Amino acid sequence: MSDSPVSTHDPKEGDKSAEPSPQEQKKMEQAYAQMKRKMTMEEIGKKIKHKVMVLSGKGGVGKSTVSTGLALSLAQQGLSVGILDIDITGPNVPKMMGLDGRRLHVESGRIHPAQGHLGVKVISMAFLLDNEDTPVVWRGPIKLGAIQQFIGDVEWGNLDYLIIDFPPGTSDEPLTVAQSLPDIDGMVIVTTPQEVALLDSRKSITFSESLKVPVLGVVENMSGYTISGKAEPGSEIEIAAPAGKTLKATANDEGAFSVTLDIFKEGGGRLTAEEFGVPFLGALPFDPGFVRGGDDGVHRIVSEPEGASAVAFSAIVSALQEQISEDSGSGLEII
Repeated sequence: MSDSPVSTHDPKEGDKSAEPSPQEQKKMEQAYAQMKRKMTMEEIGKKIKHKVMVLSGKGGVGKSTVSTGLALSLAQQGLSVGILDIDITGPNVPKMMGLDGRRLHVESGRIHPAQGHLGVKVISMAFLLDNEDTPVVWRGPIKLGAIQQFIGDVEWGNLDYLIIDFPPGTSDEPLTVAQSLPDIDGMVIVTTPQEVALLDSRKSITFSESLKVPVLGVVENMSGYTISGKAEPGSEIEIAAPAGKTLKATANDEGAFSVTLDIFKEGGGRLTAEEFGVPFLGALPFDPGFVRGGDDGVHRIVSEPEGASAVAFSAIVSALQEQISEDSGSGLEII
């Protein structure tokens, strides 16, 4: 009798105990799938130079508007850009990018993104819905599995930048992406000057610390509404502002004038950034054109590439690129 703990019985002789049980087989398949996904993620990471997460502490601050604006402004530089819309339950990016009703192309098991304005590649849950009014009611594991599939099964090709648009708040989605996609450059926090939005943006900054993903900067949206017009050169113009205030402007030699109304206060985003020691990337004006552009599928940057909003986005993107050049990435390990 052998003292060896290893069986010398040949499984070919028909011993059923040598065959894995259904539970063991399932575990083996899951381990293989996880290993294959990890290898795919690493390969994707090599093809995408920079990956930027865009978050907001609460809804209604224009996070998706900022995400699409960043992508389009980068594309204006001649860069190859993609947008990954991770907001599974409320995907709005396709409509903003003029891709409403589009369907994705699948070839050899790989999902090919749709292309929007300026050649920006887009992946979103909205492309998979037969009816845009159909709610997506998924529990955590199913939702997170879909996110991992969006990351691992999409044929992005070579990209200079991937902008990742998240649902509002501090939920599981950022953690899933941070652990699945290697070498995240960092996150951009979007807020408005309102105190409620600023309180939630502080939570987002703290949340980034738990993810060990650096904050590339804060963007203050809806910072002020600029009124411009024409008048007699040198004349004084008075405009009634909120809270009983009166704003004054002087028309220049060509008769042009402009004043900015602080509808939602101002400067809160900068103060929050300074409080937490993170960069302030810049402020975006309150622009009704974003509402029209979102409904029509023509982003403000596309309809007015030389307008005030496009100029503001360009300045924010320059500040973002400067921060990325100074940062070496998060160093998170894929699990």
